[in-house]
Amino acid sequence: MRRSLAGVALAVTSMVALSFLIPLGALVMSLVKEQSVTAAEQRAAALAPVLTLTTDPSALRESAAGLDSAEHLVVHLPDAQSLGDSQAPVKLLERAQQGRESISQKTPGGWICLQPVVLPGDRVAVIENFVPDEELTRGVKASWAVMFLLAVGLVGGSVLVADRLGAKVVRSSKKLAQASHTLGQGNLDTRVEPMGPKELRDAGVAFNAMAHRMTELLAIERELVADLSHRLRTPLTALHLASERMAGTPESARVEAAVHALESELQAIITAARTPLAVGPMGHGMRSADTGTGPQATGPGPAAECPRGEAADVVRRRTAFWAVLAEQQNRTCSLDLTQEPTAVSLSDDDIAAVVDALIGNVFSHTPPGTAFGVRVARTAQAVELVVEDSGPGIPEPDRALSRGSSSGSSGLGLDIARRAAAVTGGTMRIARGPRGGAHITVVFALAPPLRSERGPRGSRRRAGWWPRNR
Repeated sequence: MRRSLAGVALAVTSMVALSFLIPLGALVMSLVKEQSVTAAEQRAAALAPVLTLTTDPSALRESAAGLDSAEHLVVHLPDAQSLGDSQAPVKLLERAQQGRESISQKTPGGWICLQPVVLPGDRVAVIENFVPDEELTRGVKASWAVMFLLAVGLVGGSVLVADRLGAKVVRSSKKLAQASHTLGQGNLDTRVEPMGPKELRDAGVAFNAMAHRMTELLAIERELVADLSHRLRTPLTALHLASERMAGTPESARVEAAVHALESELQAIITAARTPLAVGPMGHGMRSADTGTGPQATGPGPAAECPRGEAADVVRRRTAFWAVLAEQQNRTCSLDLTQEPTAVSLSDDDIAAVVDALIGNVFSHTPPGTAFGVRVARTAQAVELVVEDSGPGIPEPDRALSRGSSSGSSGLGLDIARRAAAVTGGTMRIARGPRGGAHITVVFALAPPLRSERGPRGSRRRAGWWPRNR
């Protein structure tokens, strides 16, 4: 915008300057020429009285020299004698002498003025005054140079003023754009100081109001989630009491373990919902997770404050939890973990949410007895989490990633996994695997190494089928 305003000022002032310079330059040249010709005619007319008094060559030369120091004043006497170097064409001289008319016109090399003088005895003498071209344009270039410098100063001044005016607008626009970008990265405390023209000040005020309202709505939403989660404690307590009444039965221990696990998950949800805004990478869009596109963006905090979790350890714990339910449903579960470091920029709770979402989908959308496997692999730049099963697969992978669009499903599980991968700068792929069912690969980018991490990368360990007695 700043450059555009300066360009407009340059174009307008240049056109205005040219519209004045061109006719003014032509006028200056015309005035200088007219002054030179008039002066030549006046010198010729001043010598005419001397010529009527005497035709003595010495007296005429002395008078001509007094009137024209450049010796362009020439006297043509009736006896064909010329006093000086004539520049007039012969035909033009004869015309002035015979026709007794004053002649002033352009000739090669300059301007010629012929003034006939009638002498006693009806004789005619002609006074010639030649003005060379350099005399006709003397001072024109200097005048043009002065006008050009004035025009340049005018154009430069107008461009400078336009640039200064545009700088205020651009500065306000840049600050508003930077604040919008920072707000989009998850810094909900971002505000902008209204400045610049009235329209931009109004935009700044509207931006601050929008950011404030957004913070309020998010806070209300999180409180609502926490309240709804807290309401589940009542049926959870009832389940806990029912499990106590079942004490002594074979299923009581498993039911009690499931109730305790559900209570832990519920407490984690309430804690996360009541956490201040813009502190967690998965919950508040500090990076490009919500869009699922682009590389990892930089959050508001330093890299050392980013969460960090060991993916293999979390997968081991969560798979052990699901293995109990898999045994009850006669599902075969395999686990393949790498022994290499698998640190990613997610908390253990976020990694656990991904694992639970993927394995939970297997239990929800495949019949009992369907085998599944979980694998964690390490590459040079990423950690790959693979969950595959022997079920019917996912016929529409793109639609499965959309929340609430799948029949009989909320679509949250796969979307949670996709967003978690995007938070670290990774991706998620859905395909049909070797088992014939769904093959879901979640790629997490490796977390930056800590200073304390040293030593070569370890070797991989492959675990066999998950023991059915676990």
